[in-house]
This record gives sequence, structure tokens and C-alpha cells, in this order.
Amino acid sequence: MPLVRITREVHFSAAHRVFNPEWSDERNQEVFGACANPNWHGHDYRLYVSVEGEMDRDTGFVMDFKDLKSVVQSRVVDEMDHKNVNLDVPWMDGLIASAENIVVAIWGRLVDRLPEGVALAKLTLWETPRHYVEYSGE
Repeated sequence: MPLVRITREVHFSAAHRVFNPEWSDERNQEVFGACANPNWHGHDYRLYVSVEGEMDRDTGFVMDFKDLKSVVQSRVVDEMDHKNVNLDVPWMDGLIASAENIVVAIWGRLVDRLPEGVALAKLTLWETPRHYVEYSGE
């Protein structure tokens, strides 16, 4: 059967502060600018989750989209939506809450939760309408 990639888009809103706790406020401001605001800031994130595998002969599916939605909802959206990434998301503890670290941490939340024969292929996390990060597990 053909190897096919499917993608599910989900949304969540979250606050964060991008800063290095080992640095002074001045140094954080110099490096991270407004993103280091001690009173936080927020984004309406868009996450694209791409998985791939061989199509099932009986259904024509790589994976049922509702099952993919359920995994992403329970492992990511429910834990991040309307939360503070720095304070409320345990699996981000100890990480600088950059978009890059967020997408790598999300990968870790999803990679082992897919059905047999289905692989996580790529995550694309849009933080604003003008910038995004991608991660493919390398």
C-alpha cells in the first residue's frame, strides 16, 4: 500500500515568557526583547501534526482523523490551552518557553502515542501569523 502523510490542525491559546532564569532582567530584555516581559504575553497557536504510514487496505486510512485529533487534544491542547506555559505545563518545566522548545516538547508528548505502523512525521507550530517553527524529530 502507498505511504501517505496526513495532517491535522489544532489551535490553542497560551501565555508564556521567553527568558533565561540564570540571566539578569536586563540581559533577558536585551536578548529576548518584549518576549521577556515579566508579566507574560500570549499567542493563539496553530499546530499542524503530520503523521505517515501505509494506507489500511480496508479503510483507505493512514489513521482515522478523529483518532489523531483525540491524541493531540488529550496530550497537548488540553494541557496547554488557556494556560501559562512557564507555570502550568509540567512537561515544559526547566525549559525556556521558546517556540522551538515548545514544538520539541510537543513531539515528545505525541511520538509514542500513535497506532502501530503510524509515525509522527512533522510538527509545524505557528506562534504568530508571521512566524512558525517546524520539527521532524531529528
